[in-house]
Amino acid sequence: GRGPAPLTLWLSSSRKQQFWLPENATWAELEHPPPGAEYPRVRHVLYALPLSVGVFLLRLLFERLVAKPCAHILQIQAGVPRRAQPNAVLERLYRSKTVNKAHLEGLSKQLDWDVRKIQRWFRIRRDQDRPSTQTKFCESMWRFTFYLGIFIYAICHLWVSPWMWDTRHCWYNYPFQPLSPGQYNHYVAELAFYWSLMFSQFTDIKRKDFMIMLVHHLATIILITFSYANNMLRAGTLVMCVHDASDIFLEAAKLANYAKYQRLCDGLFVLFSMSFFVTRLVIYPFWIVRSVLIESWEIAGPYQCWWLFNGLLLVLQTLHIIWFYLIARIAIKAIFKGKVAKDDRSDIDSSSDEEINSSCGKTPSQTLNTKGSSHTGNLNGETHDH
Repeated sequence: GRGPAPLTLWLSSSRKQQFWLPENATWAELEHPPPGAEYPRVRHVLYALPLSVGVFLLRLLFERLVAKPCAHILQIQAGVPRRAQPNAVLERLYRSKTVNKAHLEGLSKQLDWDVRKIQRWFRIRRDQDRPSTQTKFCESMWRFTFYLGIFIYAICHLWVSPWMWDTRHCWYNYPFQPLSPGQYNHYVAELAFYWSLMFSQFTDIKRKDFMIMLVHHLATIILITFSYANNMLRAGTLVMCVHDASDIFLEAAKLANYAKYQRLCDGLFVLFSMSFFVTRLVIYPFWIVRSVLIESWEIAGPYQCWWLFNGLLLVLQTLHIIWFYLIARIAIKAIFKGKVAKDDRSDIDSSSDEEINSSCGKTPSQTLNTKGSSHTGNLNGETHDH
């Protein structure tokens, strides 16, 4: 058979084993499961890298062959932004992102333009870099399709799993729990999706929150990878499924917003708010976090990495509470005023503030989870997801 993977060898020293695994387990044991069984292996996560390229290409095909025709049916046009008059001095200053009142006055003298003309040039130039409504519609339709598909898949394989109904099964005989095809496919699909988002960061229209989202996607990948290598798959799949559920409604609301179905947008946003509350503030803390904190202690006992994962889960729960407060403010206005006010959206907008133009709201979406990370999203911009 094959020898241990290099990463497994690196992790296999006794000190590292004491950190990552309970006292009764070693990496060598996980590398050699009993006949007929398979344990998660660190090298498995490497398969997500080539698959992520396929996911990225699939997204491009989906947006061209499915999302764009849907946008045309809904009369969502790409739009050709007005182009700013070529000017090397203003272009250089625009790219430096350091424009202030003093610059405007100096430029007015240098170019022999009045200040209002220069301000108009910067406004038109910013419009050139904004993604069109059609582009944002296609991105959201791809995300909506992925979240819906992966959620349905997760429910199908979790529904027949005993740990779906009794979370104590997450810890019986841990970490010597066989890897099922459903768990493997779920993990690799999520990991490939987030790797593909890393790639698309550099090809999509660059937004102001580029670095935030880059860190978010990287944190997501790290947490998915370590939870897989540590064989916390049963709890990990539950966490991923819970987080995907509400993101479906967020992306659906954004699609309705881009199509200018205001009432549908607001209704879906309220559904997103309700699903966020149920999944992130009820199911997640009282079902999953409780199991990882209490039941795992009782059944498997704590070890060093146990404290790390629980700390991350509790940080995530704190973020859920903060995000839900912001979401609830928007949802209440959507209910009582018929739409979400623009100024409230900007309170929690982590995307470019120039993107705040629509009449439908903005909300935080995804998180730091075992699949992932923390992110917010708005109905007029990019989902900061999973």
